[in-house]
Amino acid sequence: MKNGQRVIGITLLGMIILAGCMLASVAYGSNLIPIGQILQALQNPDSGTFEASVVWARIPRTMFGVLAGAALGVSGALMQAVTRNPIADPSVLGVNTGASLFVVIGIAWMHITSSQQYIWLAFAGAALTAVFVYGIASVGYGGPTSIKLALAGTATGTALSALVNTIMLPDSSVMKEFRFWQVGSISGTSWGEIRTILPYLLVGFVLAVILIPALNALALGDELAAGLGVNVQLVRALAALGGVLLCAATTALAGPIGFVGLMVPHFVRLTLGADLKTVIPLSALYGAALLVLADVLGRVLGSPGELEVGIVTAVLGAPVFILVAKKAKVRSL
Repeated sequence: MKNGQRVIGITLLGMIILAGCMLASVAYGSNLIPIGQILQALQNPDSGTFEASVVWARIPRTMFGVLAGAALGVSGALMQAVTRNPIADPSVLGVNTGASLFVVIGIAWMHITSSQQYIWLAFAGAALTAVFVYGIASVGYGGPTSIKLALAGTATGTALSALVNTIMLPDSSVMKEFRFWQVGSISGTSWGEIRTILPYLLVGFVLAVILIPALNALALGDELAAGLGVNVQLVRALAALGGVLLCAATTALAGPIGFVGLMVPHFVRLTLGADLKTVIPLSALYGAALLVLADVLGRVLGSPGELEVGIVTAVLGAPVFILVAKKAKVRSL
């Protein structure tokens, strides 16, 4: 099968999977809503029935799952392109850890409790951490190379994690509230919260699409990319900014959700190759499907309660990723 036909087939498959996951997300919960009643509720939103109320109450959670999964998938693809590391994710630049540090500071010292307050603290922490890591990596010969970015991000993330534990451990109330956020969950999301982060997600998605040709050139090596007219440092900075915006916006509302940004772009590359014209849109598609599926599984397996989506993605992602990393040869970026 030609690569173009494979791309079309895998794209259609992803769209079918995503549609099925979204339908299941609206149907499953403490009360199971049949598909026929879901369709009726969508056609008549003002019917006033119990089923219609439940359906429309679940739709914001489903839509946020789609946006968050797509954002994490694209963010992971950008970070892998920036570092030229096929198993990198947004945590390479310390984004999640920086967001976590600012949130735990807000909980411990500012007594914040609302997700709206989490948003701005997580944004600030993620952005400042990314700028700091990029600045550290820029010092010395060669500027912010891939290896220096990865090393600076890992070292910074380790140091910030120690600070998070230092602030959190002495106060049990802070630990309880922060650990619930840290697990990662998309439940309880409102349309207002989605509207708050939507502009940042749009900017991140637009940056990702615009930078595809330059990032493809960057994959050939910094010197060759510069010879082709690419401003290597500017492209790397803008790609990192796009990844930070996407990851920070999602992390602010849902908490740090792992393995989506790590696993999805990796599998897309293994299946279709390293061309970012394919990797970025399919990472968004399959990232959305994976996160919504994980949320549905959390509700089904945790009934009558639910398992947070961060737990489910870890359970699904860790063993699968380890198996693939051991048995599959990662294609070069």
